[in-house]
Amino acid sequence: MNENLLDTITLNFDAENQWVLNGALAFVMFGIALDISLGDFKTLFQRPKPVLVGVLGQFVLLPAITFLLVYIASPMASMALGMFMVAACPGGNVSNFITHLAGGNTALSISLTAIATMLAVVMTPLNLQFWGSLYAPSAGVLKQVVISPWEMIQLVFLLLGLPLLLGIGLNQWWPQIAQKMGKILKFVSLLFFVSLIFLALYHNRDIFIEYAFYVFWIVLLHNFLAFMTGFSISKLFKLSSKDTKSITIETGIQNSGLGLLLIFTFFDGLGGMALIAAFWGIWHLVSGLILGTIWGVKPFRKEKLA
Repeated sequence: MNENLLDTITLNFDAENQWVLNGALAFVMFGIALDISLGDFKTLFQRPKPVLVGVLGQFVLLPAITFLLVYIASPMASMALGMFMVAACPGGNVSNFITHLAGGNTALSISLTAIATMLAVVMTPLNLQFWGSLYAPSAGVLKQVVISPWEMIQLVFLLLGLPLLLGIGLNQWWPQIAQKMGKILKFVSLLFFVSLIFLALYHNRDIFIEYAFYVFWIVLLHNFLAFMTGFSISKLFKLSSKDTKSITIETGIQNSGLGLLLIFTFFDGLGGMALIAAFWGIWHLVSGLILGTIWGVKPFRKEKLA
C-alpha cells in the first residue's frame, strides 16, 4: 500500500451527485432549524456560561488539540487537512437527538447548534486556513490549492446559514406547520444524506477498501479526543451533568458532511481529506449513539441542589 498516494488521488463524485449532496445537507439543516425558535437564543443571555464554554470547545480547543494530534502522529498532508477540516466544522446534524437520548440539556444543545452554525460561516474557513498552514505538509497543499475564503464563506452560508434562518423563520411564524414538517423532514433528510455518503464511498470502494484501516484508526482517536475535549472543558468550568453531556456531544459530533462537501468543492475530492471526512461521518454516529445510550441508561450521580 502506497500511503503517499492518498495525497495525489481524488475521489470520484460527479457534479450532479455533489449538488444532490448539497441539497441534502441544506434540508438536514432546515429540518433541525424547524425545532429552533428565537427564544432559544435567549439562553445565551440568561445562561451565557455553558454556551460560551461550548463555543470555546468547538472552535478553539478542538482545532488546537487536532493540531497537536497531527503534530504527534505526522499523517500525510491530505489526511492532516481532512482532520483540520472536520475540526473546523460546527456540531453535527444528530447532536440534538443524541443529547436527548443521553439525558443532557437539549435546549442547550439546540442553542449551541444554532450559534455554532452561524459562527461556522466565518470560523470554518478561518480555522482551516490557520491550523492547516501551521503544519508544513498540509501548508504545501493549501498553497497549491488557491482557496478564496469569501467563496467558502458564501457556500457555508448557503448550506447552513440560509436553511437555518428559513427554518427558524417558519417556526416563528407558523409553528404548527414547522412542527409537522420537522418530524418527517429531519429524519428522512438525514437518512438520505447518510445514504449519499455511503454512495460516495461505494463509487470509490477500491480506494476505500485499500486505505480503510489506515484512515479509520486516526478517525477513532480524533473522535475520542473531541469527546474528551468537550467533557474536560465542561468539568473545568464546573458545569452541571446535563450541560456537560450536551457540550461533550456537541464537540464530538462534527458536521463532517459539510466538510466532505467543501472538500469536493474546493479540493476536488482530495483522497486523504475525503476519506477522513467520510469515515468520520459514519463513525461519529456509532460512537455518539453508544455514548448517548450509556449515559441514558446510567446517568451521572445526582447533584446536590444549591
